[in-house]
Amino acid sequence: MLHRIPTQTLGPRGETMAEAVTRCVHCGFCLPTCPTYDLLGDEADSPRGRIFLMKEVLEGNLPAEQAAPHIDRCLGCVSCQTSCPSGVPYGDLISSYRASHQVVTSRSLFARIRRRIASWTVPYPRRFAWAMRLGIWSGRLTALAPKGLRPLVELLPASLPDPEPPPEISAAVGTARTEVMLHIGCAAQVLNPSITSAAIRVMNQAGVTVRVPRDQVCCGALHWHIGSADRAAKLATRNLAAFGDADVPIVTTAAGCGSGMHEYALILKGEPQESRGADFAHRVTDFSVLLERFELPPMATSRPIRIAYHDACHLAHAQRVRQPPRDLLLRIEGVTLVELVDPEFCCGSAGTYNIDQPEIAAQLGRRKAQAIIDSDCEAVALGNIGCQVQIEQHLRQLGSSIPVLHVAQILDLALQGRLESITPAIP
Repeated sequence: MLHRIPTQTLGPRGETMAEAVTRCVHCGFCLPTCPTYDLLGDEADSPRGRIFLMKEVLEGNLPAEQAAPHIDRCLGCVSCQTSCPSGVPYGDLISSYRASHQVVTSRSLFARIRRRIASWTVPYPRRFAWAMRLGIWSGRLTALAPKGLRPLVELLPASLPDPEPPPEISAAVGTARTEVMLHIGCAAQVLNPSITSAAIRVMNQAGVTVRVPRDQVCCGALHWHIGSADRAAKLATRNLAAFGDADVPIVTTAAGCGSGMHEYALILKGEPQESRGADFAHRVTDFSVLLERFELPPMATSRPIRIAYHDACHLAHAQRVRQPPRDLLLRIEGVTLVELVDPEFCCGSAGTYNIDQPEIAAQLGRRKAQAIIDSDCEAVALGNIGCQVQIEQHLRQLGSSIPVLHVAQILDLALQGRLESITPAIP
């Protein structure tokens, strides 16, 4: 019974967890959309199974350590939210639960090391760049790395660009229609800074002036989704200060960052900044959602190009953004959009998931890559840096050279008349 959940002892998010558990009627509509249930076939690794386990822990009937392996295997993709007829806010539940019941005893030593390395480096671009360069150098010795750390080494790219920070202000081309503030993220600035520069150029072409606050930091999503609520709250508070309270849209090019910033009210629950967190979240919008409102110069290709669009989970399921990226790609004359098989299934990236759960992540990555190959597309478009790294890795492992690009990169190339350059024509 729900009244047995001691919400008053669970901190400010106790009511959030209790309300989410209340809504679940265990109907099972979530089962066929859950990637881990599909792979493992275990009820405890399904959304309703995990809700039951969390309820038992919250009521004091089950030690948190017993539930931890199944909770840890949750991707947090919230595909179950899309299919749930009862509207269970599963994302709020799993993140709040992890924040209040962070269990480490069930994890191996290397799993804990991998997670700590990620949390200490990825959200901080300078540290991350240093760690990546060190990792690329040592990656030549992959076979000598301890087995538990190989998932980290195998994710590294062959080389690392040397990024320059984007300008603080990039003026609109022609008539200025509006002004936005851009959150540039952390991992993208190290792994693929061209996403940011492409997004700025495209927004400028649409008549949008772009400001990049210098004091901004990581959105905090990585810490939040692994249960480090205190660190996530500190990062969120710093972003509140960096972006200020002006009623100016905050644009993000990363699905994971956008989803994380939409959760600022929950991350800051019970804190003095909670209401400001809610106001901040209302200002956050995805690049594709903002751009859909504006006209762009005509775009065309000299030959037909088939592009597959991959739905990032934290864009399609968490933010319910599906059509805007597709509509933008279809503005390019000559582009045909290709839909993938099982598009609702996660690619296996999911923040640190491919570090925490490398075997499951690899299975999901291979499945997504194979679906892309089977689609007979010439390029893949998406809206999240984590998905890009994961999908590229598994496409290359399957021997495919299909380019994987952010929607902003594709639009940027199309505006320059160079979209055909990404791939040779298929005979």
